[in-house]
Amino acid sequence: MLKNDEMMDFIFDKMPLGVIVYNEKINIIYSNVRGKLFLKRYEPPVEFTTLSRKIFDAIEAESLIKIFPGEIYLTKKLEGSSGKWTFKFEICENPGPYVCIFAREDSVADRLNLNDIRRQFELTRRETDVLRRTLSGLKNAEVAEDLNISEQTVKDYLSEVYFKSGVKNKFELVSLILNFPQQEDTLKITEFIRKATRT
Repeated sequence: MLKNDEMMDFIFDKMPLGVIVYNEKINIIYSNVRGKLFLKRYEPPVEFTTLSRKIFDAIEAESLIKIFPGEIYLTKKLEGSSGKWTFKFEICENPGPYVCIFAREDSVADRLNLNDIRRQFELTRRETDVLRRTLSGLKNAEVAEDLNISEQTVKDYLSEVYFKSGVKNKFELVSLILNFPQQEDTLKITEFIRKATRT
């Protein structure tokens, strides 16, 4: 049976959000797996530290609700990112105080019905896991780290996806997937696949 700390570590490491926690000294004291991946790939936006400092100052001045009466969100396109990021700031006063930032990227994969794509191309669930991360802009090494598999295994899965979808490389794969009909109309999907595999 999992202990509470083990359960919390499991939940935080599996959640599809990056979690980054700042203390009053504006030091990062915690980040989950996705938070670490985010920090490895991107320079944290300057707003992380400026907003955190303002929050801690408001707590110290006992005017948090007055200065920040509602939820605190930041939406930003980061250099090198395939989509916009949404950051939600949560304040933990006890124990603490801490500022917790929940980070989520609006990726291409989130806008697609990958279950339809998986069924149509007869992809395995693991191949679909690799495809989802590839469409989200992760490099092979990052996909490997995220799925806890070797980079060679990622390449092997991608080769299978290329073969099953009738493409030769990532560029063709992304182009094919982005133009995939997002409808329940099986006839249109089948017709689309026939045309795509003829070229």
